[in-house]
Amino acid sequence: MKIIEIVQKHQPITGNDIADRLGCTKPTIRADLSLLTRSGILDAKPNVGYILNHKPADNPHDFSLFRAKVKDVKSPAVYVEEECSIHDAIVKIFLKDAGTIFVVDADGYLSGVVSRKDFLKSIMGNMNIHNVPVGVIMTRMPNIIHTHDEETVLQAAMKIMEHKIDSMPVVEEVGNNLYKITGRISKTTISKVFVEIGKNSGEWGVGSEE
Repeated sequence: MKIIEIVQKHQPITGNDIADRLGCTKPTIRADLSLLTRSGILDAKPNVGYILNHKPADNPHDFSLFRAKVKDVKSPAVYVEEECSIHDAIVKIFLKDAGTIFVVDADGYLSGVVSRKDFLKSIMGNMNIHNVPVGVIMTRMPNIIHTHDEETVLQAAMKIMEHKIDSMPVVEEVGNNLYKITGRISKTTISKVFVEIGKNSGEWGVGSEE
């Protein structure tokens, strides 16, 4: 990731200087810096700037995991067709223990997404969940945050944090604004990556036992 490379080369360096080197403003990278500091990769020194907590040579696993591609950590997606009833979609989301269910159109292209909160609203709104299709309550394209196989895990994590979502579909673009779902990545996925970072670096008391 560019921010890590910049800090490694110019540390200590301020957020404004990092933004200047990226050709953007500090607010644009605020979420990125927050994630990097909270995950322990960067340390923010008051009145000094950002520094790396560990050198890549000392803890290569920390960086290799964040640079891993989405395709390496994604899990199978849970999805239904637009005409599926809200009731049947609720049953599926709970059987699959998913926080979000994706919706595809008749041709199998991503067309929507529905969260557990959306389902709860439909029930509290006294909808006939046995007859109303899930397409009525879903968030439709193009307002769906998504990722793809070649994005890094860190980039995907920042999208999840920035948009305050539980998960997002991993897609392959097959045409103009036409996407096929190839998997999903969620907060649980990101949490597992953080755990692996801790294990591999031997930090936080979770290193492997001798």
